Parts: sequence; structure tokens; C-alpha cells
Amino acid sequence: MRDRDYHTAMSDPYASRLSPVEKLADIPPEMRDTPIGLFLQYHNLGRPFDSYDRAQMLIGMCMDSRKHLRIPDNFAFIIRTGGANLRYADFKVSYAIGVGGARAIALVGHTNCGMCGLAKRQEQFVQGMIENAGWERQRAVDHFNAFAPMFELGNETDFVVEEAERLNRRYPKIPVVPMIYKVEDNRLYLVRGAEVLR
Repeated sequence: MRDRDYHTAMSDPYASRLSPVEKLADIPPEMRDTPIGLFLQYHNLGRPFDSYDRAQMLIGMCMDSRKHLRIPDNFAFIIRTGGANLRYADFKVSYAIGVGGARAIALVGHTNCGMCGLAKRQEQFVQGMIENAGWERQRAVDHFNAFAPMFELGNETDFVVEEAERLNRRYPKIPVVPMIYKVEDNRLYLVRGAEVLR
């Protein structure tokens, strides 16, 4: 491993699992002329916007305010949930496919996600609910304890791959692609070994 690669891997725990998309050749050939390939081209490669009269795909991504996608109007349905966790949004996903005609799903997790390591944020959560929402302490604690286990992701990359696999089992004709959005550079990365799940 070259010195530069070694230092990158040591400072970036995602480096060994993510494939950058910096040029058209970085998009797997089977993906290039699909909605997923176009999504990567629009966001990462600055492809000029095409016109769409209906959505081509569904993008599931985190509600985190640091993420902004560069895509044309009407190109995609977008569902934003904590950690890109679509486990409790299946009907919305089904609607985008069944009624909206979405032909692919990109599941976009991101670095430094607040849904990872939730236990560390319990007191901050409780205090925030007391100060910002006017809740009693016990109500806030009970609320956190009831829902945090449902929404804890563990590791962002592992979660997005596992969730993409779950969606692929549920919708076997729809290609599902797990990705990571690095908030450090505002770019999308493919997850090595899980580029397309079908």
C-alpha cells in the first residue's frame, strides 16, 4: 500500500469499502445508462440536467440537513428518514414503484450519521425535549428508550448494505444500490461488493 493510501485509510474508516465516482468509467457499465447511473452523473460528475415529466427512481436518504443532491426536477422520488432507514416506510416505497413507476432505488447513507451510537446522545436528546418541546424528563427518557433501539444503525455502511438487501428481497425486480454520501466532500460513493443488488 502506498504511503498516501495508507494514511487515507487510517484517517478515513470508510476508505477501504467505498468506491469513488470521479469519472464516467467509475460507474459500472451495467449501471451507466440506468436511472442509478444518471443519478451518479448528475450529482458527482456535473452532467447537464435533462427534462423529466415523471420520476425515474426512488432515493432513500437521511434527513440530515448537511446533505443536498444535485438532480433535475421530477427525476426522483425522495424519502428522507433518520439514517436512510426505510424499514417503516415500505408503503411509501411501494407507492413510488407501483403508482409512480420508479425503476430503481438508491439507498444513500452518510458519514457521521446521528443515528449511529444513539445511546451516547440520550442525555442530549432528553434535555432537548425538555427545553425545546416542553416535555417532562421521564416522558423524554421513556420516549428515547422506546424508539432508539428501532432506529439505531450501528455502522452506516453496514446498515445501508443490509437495508438495500432487505429492499431487494421485497422488490426483486427493482435494482437497489447502496451508497454513502460523504459529508466531508458532498459526493456519493458506491459500496464495494454491493454496487447493484438484484
